[in-house]
Amino acid sequence: MGPNQSIEIKPLPTLRFSALLTVEMTINLHRLALGRVHREFCRRLPEAMLWVHEPGSHKKIRVVPGELRNGEVQVGKHVPPAAAALPRFLARFDEAYNPAQFSKVRQIVATAAAHHRFAWIHPFYDGNGRVGRLMTHSMLKRLGIGNSLWSVARRLARNVRDYKTLLADADEPRHTALDGRGALSQKALIQFCEFFLNTCVDQITYMGLVLEPGQLLNRINIYTQEEVAEKRLLKGSFSLFREALLFGGFERGKAEAITGYGERAARDVLSRLIAKNLLVSDSPKSPVRLGFPIDVVDRWFPALYPSTQV
Repeated sequence: MGPNQSIEIKPLPTLRFSALLTVEMTINLHRLALGRVHREFCRRLPEAMLWVHEPGSHKKIRVVPGELRNGEVQVGKHVPPAAAALPRFLARFDEAYNPAQFSKVRQIVATAAAHHRFAWIHPFYDGNGRVGRLMTHSMLKRLGIGNSLWSVARRLARNVRDYKTLLADADEPRHTALDGRGALSQKALIQFCEFFLNTCVDQITYMGLVLEPGQLLNRINIYTQEEVAEKRLLKGSFSLFREALLFGGFERGKAEAITGYGERAARDVLSRLIAKNLLVSDSPKSPVRLGFPIDVVDRWFPALYPSTQV
């Protein structure tokens, strides 16, 4: 990772399918989204980690990055759906968690439930947990929760025993006729969702203390003054930083009005910040927003990675 490379996890495209889509079309669309995440994750693994054992026979099976499993698996006591049934289960998964049918608050709750249901389906031979956590992070980002420096996965990793226990409990069939209307325990799913959402709140609280957002603008101002003095940034940079921080971004054409400079000078200031990934955008003409290149993280968020005292 280079010194100016930004940390960025973009939201996955919203998966919305009409009732007219065939199962085959639905599974292909899932492969475009979740398969892409799985493929990007797996291609970073050594070859030795791309092999699993078939239940019963212990035959070695190679995990094909981005491809749904075509055989059966077992995870602890849980036996996920048969490979031949994956298209139907993924189609139902998408139907149940289509964000268009929920309010924003219900979408947040649905994200927690979807986290378990994806793990229960277990569409890939391996890597489902990691892909599921990336999917969940992306779903939350689409709702405006979290950013490239924040992820609920961090807290889940620090409380992995409760996380895995509650995740497995939600695999259980319903215990009584009053335990939900589906095949699985509603009570256990609610318990997992409560744990997951409390974990999100805990992590947001922690990151608020670490990042100190109320002091961020002042730290960026000090950083900018020092960089301008060393001629690494141009005068007028801070006004663009401030606009991006306070308003979430701005149109490129507004750089002139924001800096108070002429068109060419304003464009030079903006271009320098973009070249250093201090401001980023999705395309050469789209609005810009604040970036977080690796080499400024310790300056802007000094408590995020505190120096080790010797």
